[in-house]
Amino acid sequence: MAAPASTQPSSEAQTYAKTPDVIVSDLPKLDIDLYIQNYVGRTRYERLILIGRCCVPLRVEALKAAVAEAKSGSDVTRYKDAWQLLRSVAPDEPEAKRDDEWIESTELANRTETTRLETELKGYRNNLIKESIRMGNEDLGKHFESIGKLTEATDAYNKMRHDVSTTKHIFDCGMHLASVAFQRHDWATVLSNVGKIANIQTGDDEQAQQAYTKVASGVALMGLGNYYDAANTLLHTNPNVSPTEYNTVASPNDVAIYGGLLALATMDRKALQARILDNQSFRMFLEHEPHIRKAISLFVNGRYSNCLTILEGVKADYLLDIYLQPHIPTIYSRIREKCIVQYFIPFSCVTLDSLDAAFGTPNQSVELELIRMIRDGSLRARIDAKSKLLVAVSPDPRLVVQTNALAVARKYEQEAKERLRRVNLIVAGLEVSGTKKQPGGGVGGGVGGPEVEEAWYEDITQLPSQGAERVQES
Repeated sequence: MAAPASTQPSSEAQTYAKTPDVIVSDLPKLDIDLYIQNYVGRTRYERLILIGRCCVPLRVEALKAAVAEAKSGSDVTRYKDAWQLLRSVAPDEPEAKRDDEWIESTELANRTETTRLETELKGYRNNLIKESIRMGNEDLGKHFESIGKLTEATDAYNKMRHDVSTTKHIFDCGMHLASVAFQRHDWATVLSNVGKIANIQTGDDEQAQQAYTKVASGVALMGLGNYYDAANTLLHTNPNVSPTEYNTVASPNDVAIYGGLLALATMDRKALQARILDNQSFRMFLEHEPHIRKAISLFVNGRYSNCLTILEGVKADYLLDIYLQPHIPTIYSRIREKCIVQYFIPFSCVTLDSLDAAFGTPNQSVELELIRMIRDGSLRARIDAKSKLLVAVSPDPRLVVQTNALAVARKYEQEAKERLRRVNLIVAGLEVSGTKKQPGGGVGGGVGGPEVEEAWYEDITQLPSQGAERVQES
């Protein structure tokens, strides 16, 4: 069961989050210790704090782990956010006591390190040592990123670009900028930077680099709502690459979940069979998540209600994923609509009772959902309220043929008129000038200008004969 959260802490993560949290009251199947071991870097804290905000059964354990994770780094803001949350839900826990000594010492160390790095960078600039300037900006960016100053980190990494001299430097710069953009949930920037480094040959393991770019691009596309492109990208991830190459973003389990769910929401049964179930590479990822593989197999085999039952059983776990959570309602809704449509295709009419038995939820009929699907055009049917039937609406073949014929005729007529206009222009010895922009922003006459009235066509046809009359008079 999930519901909107009532309050949110003012943390850095919330600064960049675009969707409200949800509250998960059901006990998920994940084990926090085993789950968080799949990741490295700052994503560990982000995932722990999300579980602490959203999952009632695991919030204390997750927040205690988040406090420990924050104290292992240098980001004081993250520690304060985790401590505040833990104090609000479990004030008697030892970790709920504010560690002011650690805060003061860490802030002092951060200021000292910032001053040192800025002084060194200033010296490199005075000496005009290009490689040293690049390394100085990189070190300063890493430092700002580690203490949570993401805007300053982005500025430092952008300045690093001006002094790169090898493809390896370009790749590292793109990786740094993508990492910061991930923390800000700035998916367009992630795609931009990952796209710049996708085909760079650095001399290192190119398969490992490609695996990172595929996973990062897939997550970013999902964040932008481009589910089909995201699924297509994730399906091309190389399963033989070590997960350590991309575990700052996702794990092999995440690749299976993201790719499987998005494919199930956007691809038809034939594509699912060919591109997932028969895809030996992606099946290696699906071995980490048998629930996804089974749900896809059930959908392909026409067992739609069982497919939805499996997905509902793991929904609580998926709601605790930092990248997947905002999209779960949309993805699940699309999968459910596909199941209903596919279930209805073989029949000319189906009783509402049978649909309720297959897709209904406790104390709620599927009729309202059917009405919405009919209105938005995803289901071609009508509801017979008197007989309690869902009746298929078949288009009239004669009407379809007539409509297509009229459309073709109109297109042919328009093309014929345009050809005649050009012929008459040539016969009249006229020349069509290019498009000219008017001061008001409009477009002048000529090609690309406003649509010409039919009277113009009739006037042009008179030009050759008028020219001939003038010659005779002279």
